[in-house]
Amino acid sequence: MEHKSSMANGGKPIRCRAAVCQKAGEALVMEEILVAPPMAYEVRIRIICTSLCHTDVKYWKMKDPPGIVPRILGHEAVGEVESVGDQVSEVKQGDIVIPTFLAECGECRDCASNKSNICSEHPYKLSQGMPRCGTSRFTDLSGEVLHHFMFVSSFSEYTVVDVTHLIKLDPILISPDKACLLGCGVSTGVGAAWRTANVEKGSTVAIFGLGTVGLAVAQGARICGAERIIGIDINPDKLTMAKECGVTEFVNSRSIGDKSVSQVIIEMTDGGADYCFECVGQSSLIKEAFACCRKGRGKTILFGVEDSVSVLGLKSIDVISQGKTVIGCIYGGLKPKSDIPTLIQWYLDKKLQLDLFISHEVGFEEINKAFNLLSEGQCLRCVIWMTK
Repeated sequence: MEHKSSMANGGKPIRCRAAVCQKAGEALVMEEILVAPPMAYEVRIRIICTSLCHTDVKYWKMKDPPGIVPRILGHEAVGEVESVGDQVSEVKQGDIVIPTFLAECGECRDCASNKSNICSEHPYKLSQGMPRCGTSRFTDLSGEVLHHFMFVSSFSEYTVVDVTHLIKLDPILISPDKACLLGCGVSTGVGAAWRTANVEKGSTVAIFGLGTVGLAVAQGARICGAERIIGIDINPDKLTMAKECGVTEFVNSRSIGDKSVSQVIIEMTDGGADYCFECVGQSSLIKEAFACCRKGRGKTILFGVEDSVSVLGLKSIDVISQGKTVIGCIYGGLKPKSDIPTLIQWYLDKKLQLDLFISHEVGFEEINKAFNLLSEGQCLRCVIWMTK
């Protein structure tokens, strides 16, 4: 059955509030905006809650392309389907959903393969609009276009998302504040250990950076059966949380004297870790992670670099002669629709602890407080409630 567009609102735009990035690095501005009805294959959803990710902060500060203003940021969220466009049968009005920046059409060659999580029909790109046509569903009250972000734009009371980017939830099983964490950071970390690295039982893991993604890697590695999980960070205050997430040993990179981190890890592991995860996005740490990855079989998994023009700086002779693997990782290698249900089941089975990541909660009007907390390193995830 195909549900026709905008059942709840007669195909009309919705007037609502949004936190708009008008100038790079400046406080978001709470504005009244118009959200257009969904077109074919699109769904308009009412955001229940959203959380703030470092990627939002990165692009909030960015003054040059792909940074652009005015824009509605946000990409970790849970919402309720308000209306659907033509050709949408997967969800209906009233369904609770997680929007994700990565698509899964379920039909293309890559979605059918267990070797890729990047849909070839709707590949990830940092678009300013909707994935199929590139146009925006947001305008301000004077008719000026407001740009989208990562196909989600959850810092608005209503948003429009392509159906290939939506995962239907059972709201009885998991609350919105826990579920919204699966939209990016937590899923990326857990998936990196589970899907990208295929961490094995009894293996040794080194994690560079114990923010949300790094702690999620630790939980994923623990679930996969890693014997030793070594966390590396500059903040010893993270030790308690790290242990709760599965970290067995902690290295304070500011308290190791003249040795490099890689030297310390190699000594601790008698030759290097089986899996090294660089979760900070610094080229210098990428070199260190690769250096302490075990020769002959070690894998170094990368989540990001400092900016779009950064180079890895690894010597080709080292990569070849040492027999190591370097792997890029987007969304942890997870297929959103296929794998998020498994993460939810792990949460229900108490294998995956989502509660640990929620360090703060604010109302929508206080969204700039969330940016300050994350920018100053005072929180893991701040859940932003639309109606609290």
